[in-house]
This record gives sequence, C-alpha cells and structure tokens, in this order.
Amino acid sequence: MLFSALPRLVQMITLGMSDACRLAASNWTGEGSFLFTSSTALYDCSDNSMCNEDCLSVPIGRSPRTDILLKVENVVLEAGGCVLRLAGLYKIDRGAHVFWLRKGTLDTRPDHIINQIHYEDAASLAVAIMKKGLRSRIFLGCDNKPLSRQEIMDAVNNSGKFDTKFGGFTGTDGPLGKRMENSKTRAEIGWEPKYPSFTEFLGISS
Repeated sequence: MLFSALPRLVQMITLGMSDACRLAASNWTGEGSFLFTSSTALYDCSDNSMCNEDCLSVPIGRSPRTDILLKVENVVLEAGGCVLRLAGLYKIDRGAHVFWLRKGTLDTRPDHIINQIHYEDAASLAVAIMKKGLRSRIFLGCDNKPLSRQEIMDAVNNSGKFDTKFGGFTGTDGPLGKRMENSKTRAEIGWEPKYPSFTEFLGISS
C-alpha cells in the first residue's frame, strides 16, 4: 500500500493528515508493504552541508508543515510501514523550474541549493522499496546531483526546450539549503535513477 498526501487532499482536510494516514494504516493487513512518501524538508540542515539518511530530523515545533509530516511519519513507522523522504519532484512541465520560469524573476538568492528527483525515478524507487517488504524504515529519494537555483535555470535557458527565458534571481538573503546524498538507500534497495541529474534529463552534460 502506498500512501501519499496529495491524492488524499479532501480526506486530509476533513480528518487531518495524521488521522487519514492512521486510517490508511488500519486498512493494511500487514501483508506486503506500506509506504508513505514524505519530504526531505524534514532533515535538519540548511547551511549548504551534506545530508544523508543518518542526518537528524527537524524537531517538533519548527514549523506547522514539518510538524504534520513528522507526526504522520510516526504513525506509519509505529504501524510497521516505511517512509520515503523525497527531494523536489520534477518532469518537463512540472517542478521548481516551471514555477520560476513563469515568474520571470524572483527576489531569492541564486546560490540556494536544490535537491531533485524525477517523477519516474521517485515512482520506481517507491516500488523497489515496497518489493523489499521492509518494516519501520526511513529512506531517502534524490538524484545525488544537487544544483543551485542558478544552475537549474541556466540549464533551462540553455536547453532549447522552453519557449521563454528566465530573467534571474535578485535576492541575497535566506538559507543556503542542503546537499542530499542517498547512497545508503541505493545500496540497500538496489536502485539507480533513470535520470541521474536534472541537467542530463534536459540533454545537457553535467
């Protein structure tokens, strides 16, 4: 059983995300696997340093969004399910690059680090984890090729795949982000991404 927040938006509104996940877990017979797709935002790092599966999670109380996800993860783990913390999802017409392209220019710092994983790779990793039949584990999904906002949009502008050009980032303040690395997940699950990086997905050598 795969549980993700977005497809159950209506249920989350009426029951609360934790209750919705608890309901999903109660419908799991214990056979096969139960997996919740969460977010790498829960890793407590924002100073541009490396972050892997062993890094600490943000504490409860940091923000309403992370509190909700942490509580849902606990429900899943207590039920014997697993958690897959995913970096930013993208495909050609969805992702941070599309949002920025539509904005044209943004007042955010260009050197902030972004971690990503293609939708297809996120799906294949989720399936691979579920096939293992593991219990109460947290895994990390990313492409191991963190890029700055500027590098992402330079790749977009140079790819020839978009009708418009991005104007630029004009900010100088804010956190630097983190550099996600999931070699432990890859080794244990036996998984590699179809798209090794965002730039290679666009046909640009990294």
